[in-house]
Amino acid sequence: MTDLRDLYLEQLRDLYSAEKQILEALPQMAQRASDQQLKQGFEMHAEQTRQQMERLNQIFQKLGESPDGKTCKAMQGLIAEGQEMLREDATPEVMDAGLIAAAQRVEHYEIAGYGTVRTYAQLLGDQEAVQLLEQTLQEEGMTDQKLTQIASSINVEAMQS
Repeated sequence: MTDLRDLYLEQLRDLYSAEKQILEALPQMAQRASDQQLKQGFEMHAEQTRQQMERLNQIFQKLGESPDGKTCKAMQGLIAEGQEMLREDATPEVMDAGLIAAAQRVEHYEIAGYGTVRTYAQLLGDQEAVQLLEQTLQEEGMTDQKLTQIASSINVEAMQS
């Protein structure tokens, strides 16, 4: 890596890898969720993730680069922690609360990553990428807010179980 563009590409590839891993994990999370709103949220997030990957593909195409070649180790770790939760023998309410905690860790990682690459795109003068990345960043923030909203009732149910 010799300049900001190289770092930008590396970070974009990291996010692409992260999104691919999330897309694989979401169906398992949806299947294990007992709360209908949470289950639907995971299913909707899978569709949203596909759209986010398509936006990243658009950016890579414009740059004449491939999205492949990097594995996001941080997301591997976050998903491994989520997998541990899936294997727990927990009441449905506690499982849902744990799934929300795992999902919010993922969202916060994505928010940090997308905020960073959006800033790089701004500095590199790529307004089209800035708009695509900003759209994804807004979606990630809304997903985090939705999880917080769902958690407000599920956490109380988990406390009472």
